Amino acid sequence: MNCMLKKTIIYSMLGLMQVGMFSSVAAAAPVSLYNNDSQQISYLSRGHGPDRDHRRGPGHDDRRDHDRRERERREQERREQERREQERRRIHNERKRIENERHEREMRRRAHESRKEWRERQEREKQRHDREMRTIAALLIGIAIGSANN
Repeated sequence: MNCMLKKTIIYSMLGLMQVGMFSSVAAAAPVSLYNNDSQQISYLSRGHGPDRDHRRGPGHDDRRDHDRRERERREQERREQERREQERRRIHNERKRIENERHEREMRRRAHESRKEWRERQEREKQRHDREMRTIAALLIGIAIGSANN
């Protein structure tokens, strides 16, 4: 009885291993093993069969025109996106240039100022300038994120 039980367990395990191997092979097999007919129909409907010249109907040129229009539309959208991005960068650079010129003007000492007043004004101006530059940099980061999403 003990020997018979061992043999049953071993043969059952071998059977399960074979089923497991076959299932992995079946899963890795191409889809055409399971459904040959639908593949063939799809293949022929696209005009790729042996008599493909006879399969082309009046809609063939329409599909080609549609594809061409779609490519042109995507290309136009891409060019428009690039133009908007260049405009944003131009605005960003202009804002940065104006802010730097203003900062440079404000950092100079004025004729009626004492040294102490000038230092206090310089400190306030540095803080304001840093805030403004962070705001301008945030705009540039927003541009980069916006262009990455598209």
